[in-house]
This record gives sequence, C-alpha cells and structure tokens, in this order.
Amino acid sequence: MSKADEIYRATCLDILENGVWDTDQEVRPRWEDGTPAHTVKKFGVVNRYDLREEFPVMTLRRTAFQSCVDELLWIWQKKSNNVKDLSSHIWDSWADESGSIGKAYGYQLGKKYQFPEGEFDQVDRVLYDLKHNPASRRILTNLYNFEDLHEMHLYPCAYSMTFNVSGNTLNAILNQRSQDMLTANNWNVCQYAVLLHMMAKVSGFEAGELVHVIADCHIYDRHVPLVKKMLEQPGFSAPKFVMEEKDNFYDYCAKDFRLEGYEFCPFGEKIPVAI
Repeated sequence: MSKADEIYRATCLDILENGVWDTDQEVRPRWEDGTPAHTVKKFGVVNRYDLREEFPVMTLRRTAFQSCVDELLWIWQKKSNNVKDLSSHIWDSWADESGSIGKAYGYQLGKKYQFPEGEFDQVDRVLYDLKHNPASRRILTNLYNFEDLHEMHLYPCAYSMTFNVSGNTLNAILNQRSQDMLTANNWNVCQYAVLLHMMAKVSGFEAGELVHVIADCHIYDRHVPLVKKMLEQPGFSAPKFVMEEKDNFYDYCAKDFRLEGYEFCPFGEKIPVAI
C-alpha cells in the first residue's frame, strides 16, 4: 500500500467503527431518486502527507490524476467559474444554462484587492509573499466569502489554503468544511499536493508537508458497502511524481504533471453521487 492508502484506510475504518450517523436529522443532499442522502461521520479529522517521502495518491482504486489536475488549474490558474473551461464534467450538476457555477471557487481567487504593494488577486498575493515575505504568517487564501455565498451554486468544500515557509521547505494546510470520503478525498489530496509542489517550485522552495484538516469527514449511506469492499484491496506502492521544470506558475498545464509507474487495484463498481 501507498502511505496515502494507509491514511485513507485508517480514516474510513475510524468513521465506520466510531462515526456518528445523521439519520435522525433533516439533510440537504439527495440521491438521484430523491431519497435523502444520509452519512456516517467523524468531526475534525487531520491527515498529514509528507511530499518529500512520496506523492499521496491512493492505489486501492484509481484516482483520475489528469482530471484532478485539470480541475485544480481551472480553479487556481484560470480562476474560472464556468464549466466550459473545464475538460471534465464533474461540475455539470451545479452549472446553470450558461455553464456558470456562480461566484464560487475560481471566481473568488480571481477577485482583485488593493494592497500597499499594489493590486493582487488571492493567488498572486500568495506568489508575491512567498518571494518577498517568506517569513510571513499571513500567506493564505479563503474562498468562503459570506458576501457572495448566496450567489454560489455550491458552497466551497475545500475553502482555505495556508502556506508556511520553514527554512527551505514550503508546507501548507488545506482546510475543508466537508469531505465525501469515497468520491472526493484522494482527488482533493492529489490536487493540493500538486498545488504545493507548484508553489514551492516557482518560489524556490522544497515541497514539504500537506496537512489536510476536515471538519465533517463522512461516508454516505449508499457508499458504505463500496468503501468496505475497497478497503479489502491489497494496494500497491506509490508511483513516482514527475513535474516539468518551470519558473512561472501560469506556464504550467495539465500535461506537465504525471505519475510514473502508477499501479492501482481494479474497482469497477458504479459510485452514486449525492447532489
């Protein structure tokens, strides 16, 4: 197993064995047939991934690496909130007739703010501070803008990244209000591991530790048998992460990242998604 597999397995087992069900509550998500989508959850899960050891992709089933990188760049590089700028269809359920998901994700990162040093959006402010103020304890982004929440088609799940330089190492904390463990956990981990590698490379640092903090870490009721089956898989060692050498954050594209020798267990079950 990869270390990401071990962390994923331990988290899921903890939820299944010690989690709390919300079946006695009214819930917003619904299955395609209209049935309420209930969950079993743990509160305040913290998982740590040292990117100097290995890239945190799970092998218990395949993570669509290129698609998750494409979505990351859609949000952080294109700063788009329109699914027409995205190669996959994962956001289609939340898009309107024009393709917009409202004032969410990339829209928030692209908003301009005035600082004493000039005008920046959130991404460019991070890049500026990593180069000019690396000792700062204020290098972070936040997508959870209360002023715009009513105009977001989905409130941001992974909503904040905090970057911190220790010596020559760039570490980061990913804060997430809600995490669907089966469909999205390793997807998000891989995305923000790539982002940390990118930020470190263009700022002259080594990528260090990604700390993933999840407030509501859950497994949906219809996912429980699928998760149990997946956890029985043996897994493989982690593949090698390869990233092209570039100096400008905005010069990267999805094909500049790859996993060499990525082996994963077969898992052909259809996974329903709660909306």
